[in-house]
Amino acid sequence: MIIQRGGGIIKRVAGIGSLLKKLYRQYNQALLSLLLEQGFTDLRPSFLEILLYICYSDRPTIKEIGQKCALKKQTMTSHLNELERRGYISRSRNPSDRRQIHIILTEYGSKFKLSLLESIDQLEQEYIDIVGELELERIESTLKNFMEKIKR
Repeated sequence: MIIQRGGGIIKRVAGIGSLLKKLYRQYNQALLSLLLEQGFTDLRPSFLEILLYICYSDRPTIKEIGQKCALKKQTMTSHLNELERRGYISRSRNPSDRRQIHIILTEYGSKFKLSLLESIDQLEQEYIDIVGELELERIESTLKNFMEKIKR
């Protein structure tokens, strides 16, 4: 279906994609700003998804992180090297499979995790204040449902 937008014609799916991209960027920028206020001055938007996955996972492997964040191995390695240099993560070899490397949060990374979770809670509350809890739940449910259906 084609719809009219601001004097131009945009296909609906392209419009949805554009809105999601803008929302994602706005969310990342707001999250980075909150983390900056807490002293985490060395982050980039591209690090957030990786760090978020590491924070919610138990010793993920590089491969797992790359798959869940949909990043190429080269990009993944570059980001992990940078996060390690900045003190957020370290690598730990699996003693039973020396080829497998797990990513773990350092002490600094654990402090970051607490700030990240607080910042996410704060942003969620701001979004609830804007659209209401029911609407935010409906948006999340709709997007999850849509993703499940297009994955098939």
